[in-house]
Amino acid sequence: MSAAAVDDDAFRRLVEPHRRELHAHCYRMLGSVHDAEDAMQEAMLRAWRALPRFEGRGSLRAWLFRIATNTCLTAIERRRRRTLPVEHGPDTDPLAQIGPPLVESVWVEAYPDGGIDGGLAAPEARYDRRESVELAFIAALQHLPGNQRAVLILRDVLGFSAREVAQMLDTTATSVNSALQRARASVQERLPERSQQETLRSLGDERVRALVESYVDAWERGDVEAVVALLAQDATFSMPPNAAWFRGREAIADFLPRGPLAMPRRFIPVSANAQPAFGTYRWDGLQGRFVANAIHVLTLRDDTVYDITAFLTPGSFPSFGLPAQPS
Repeated sequence: MSAAAVDDDAFRRLVEPHRRELHAHCYRMLGSVHDAEDAMQEAMLRAWRALPRFEGRGSLRAWLFRIATNTCLTAIERRRRRTLPVEHGPDTDPLAQIGPPLVESVWVEAYPDGGIDGGLAAPEARYDRRESVELAFIAALQHLPGNQRAVLILRDVLGFSAREVAQMLDTTATSVNSALQRARASVQERLPERSQQETLRSLGDERVRALVESYVDAWERGDVEAVVALLAQDATFSMPPNAAWFRGREAIADFLPRGPLAMPRRFIPVSANAQPAFGTYRWDGLQGRFVANAIHVLTLRDDTVYDITAFLTPGSFPSFGLPAQPS
C-alpha cells in the first residue's frame, strides 16, 4: 500500500508504536504535559499531511522525531522558558503570607511516566529513559536554547547519530556536534552529582520503601516533627503554581503547620518523573470529604528527602490514573 493510500486507521497503526516515546520527547523539549499534548497533536497532523512525501524513505522513527522536534521548536519560539519555583526567585519567609499563584504558564509540570522503561533508548545514548524525565533533568533542559535542547535530547537521550540529527534540523553534523558540546556543559552545571535513578539504586528497594512509608505516615498523622526529621538539612519545599518556596528544615517546619499540615491529608502512590511520587488529597470541611490537591514529587539525597515539589494541579489527576477521592 502506498503512503498516499494510508487511511486514518492505518496511519494510527503506523505511528502508535512510537507515540509514547514521541510524547515523552515533547515533554522533555517543553517541560509541560499540556504543551507536549498540544505539540503531539500538531506533529501528528503534520505527519499525516506529509505522509505521501515520505514514501518509506529512511527510518519512520527518525522521520516522526524530525516532525515532532520541529513542532516543539516552533512552540519554544512562542513562549517563555518554564522553570521550577526554586529557580524562579529567592526562598520565602515561612511566616510571611504566600502571594497569589502565578497564572501564566511558567512552571515545569509533573509527568506521568507509567510505561517508560529503564535502560538506554540506543547504545549511543548517555542518559537512560527514566533519568531523562527526572525533574532536575527536565528543569536543566529548559535553560538551553531550543536548538541545543533538541540536539542534546536527540543525541544523548534518544541516541540518534550526528548525521541523523543534522538531517532532522536541516544543518550540518559539525554544527550538531558544536551545539551538543555547549548543551552538555550547560546541563551538567545544573544537574546534581547523582541522578535519582543512581540514588534509588544505591539505597535499594527496602530502604527506599521504608523512607517513603515513614514519610507518608508522618504526613497522614499530621506530625510535623516526624516529617522534618526525614528531610535533609538544606531541603527545599515548593508548590507550583505558587512562586513561594522554602529552604531548610527550620523554615519548612515553620511553614507546614500553617500550610499543608493545617488540615488532614491522604496519599496515593503514582508514577511521576521516575521519582517517588503521590497524588495527595486534603480534607475539605465544607464538603465533608477529601478532595484532590497535588501531585507530590520527592527528590532523595542519600537516605533523606532533599526536595519536595507539590504540583497544585488537581486537574491533572486523571492523567496519573488517580481517583477523584481516596478510598
